[in-house]
Amino acid sequence: MKLEATQEKLPQIQFYGGAFGALLPFLVFVTGVITIALSGAPDERGFWPVLILALGLGLMLCKDRSAFSEVVISGMSQKIVMIMITAWILASIIGILMTLTGFVEALIWISDQINLSGTGFIIATFIICCIVSLSTGSSFATILICSPLLYPTGGILGAHLPALAGAIIGGATFGDFIAPISDTTIASALSQDAEIGATIKSRLKYVLPAAIFALVCYSIVAFGNGAEMKISETETLGSPKGLPMLLVPAFIIYLFLKGKHLLHGLLFGLLFGTILGFALGLLPLDQIISLDLKNFAAKSFVIDGINRAVGLSFFTILLMGLVATLKASGLMNRLVDFAAARAKTKKHAEGWIATVMSIAVLLTTHSIVAILMVTDFTKKTGTQLGVSKIRRANLLSLIACIFPFVLPYFIPVILMANMTNTGQEFDIPQVSPLEVGLYNFMSWGLLLMALITLLFGWGRTKKIKDNG
Repeated sequence: MKLEATQEKLPQIQFYGGAFGALLPFLVFVTGVITIALSGAPDERGFWPVLILALGLGLMLCKDRSAFSEVVISGMSQKIVMIMITAWILASIIGILMTLTGFVEALIWISDQINLSGTGFIIATFIICCIVSLSTGSSFATILICSPLLYPTGGILGAHLPALAGAIIGGATFGDFIAPISDTTIASALSQDAEIGATIKSRLKYVLPAAIFALVCYSIVAFGNGAEMKISETETLGSPKGLPMLLVPAFIIYLFLKGKHLLHGLLFGLLFGTILGFALGLLPLDQIISLDLKNFAAKSFVIDGINRAVGLSFFTILLMGLVATLKASGLMNRLVDFAAARAKTKKHAEGWIATVMSIAVLLTTHSIVAILMVTDFTKKTGTQLGVSKIRRANLLSLIACIFPFVLPYFIPVILMANMTNTGQEFDIPQVSPLEVGLYNFMSWGLLLMALITLLFGWGRTKKIKDNG
């Protein structure tokens, strides 16, 4: 998915209590979400009341409540929000379509042919998701496409479920950091005037050690906690009939590789999958649409898919409204000015760039918004103190691929936890957002690389070049 850089100009708003008043709604939100996540509840619908409370508190603390209301509505109605929600709905429908047409059973059949256990499936899942995310450039698309196919299959094979979910989001993180068409890659490189090709090449020294670290961790956890169930023990569930449905995700990935819009790829994939499933006799007409005249209702796998996406969609709408109020308060601008005045050396500049980016990500809960917010500070500070364009871009991306993929109140983690409900049909339990983040070893590997980079200068060139 390509970067949508257009942002509506928000009016400035002020809060009673100054900076604390602007931050208090976010503190309430984060505290509430973490509490719910720690309880093990994976359904993001439980976050709705917390967000409503945070917005209400913000309204009470804001000096101009009409302006606050306009800012919230503006944040909710951003183009990127509508793109994400529409994509989630379509991908959720595709997930149900693939389940109904027997694709999970086909994956079990394939695993039987290669004698793969639940333990091996976790490792294979991470590698598959790395390839998909590298191809699509979208962590969201990777989670949405792969979860309904790989999570139920791995669960049936007896795989350790938190590690399985972590392997999916870990693979999604891989592409988000290094894929040429990733939002994060594009935003970080272009914001610093760095050439995208050279930036991607320079990231190999960060992403490969992190990926190896993740593979080792998934292997240890999988072998230590897996049920070691062989496919032969579940052979009644395996069937090759759904194998032709493999063409559906392949077609979607092909469209992404051709540079098509995320919505374009998912909508065409859904239409193609529906026609293919119906033509092969895998998708009965009453699954496509049927009328329940007694209860004045219609039934369809499309309706089921939309219902599955409702919780996350409304969470996103409310969250982006809250994030907009922080941007409009000017708090981030003051933070940037504070950091700029204190960066004196190249090492200090890199530390402040990572610190300001971290704070921006934690407060806005959106990596691209955070990158755009700190662009001017990063460019100005880095240029003055000799931090190369590519190194600045890499620092921004490292931070952007850590917190949003491990903390339980960020959309990618909540999305992954939500997508584990695709195993319900096979009596496979969901995984909580907290567990998803804990087992995303790819992001923990990137955190390790970020610390090595900042503390020991990993990847820093002696001369001021744009190659590190």
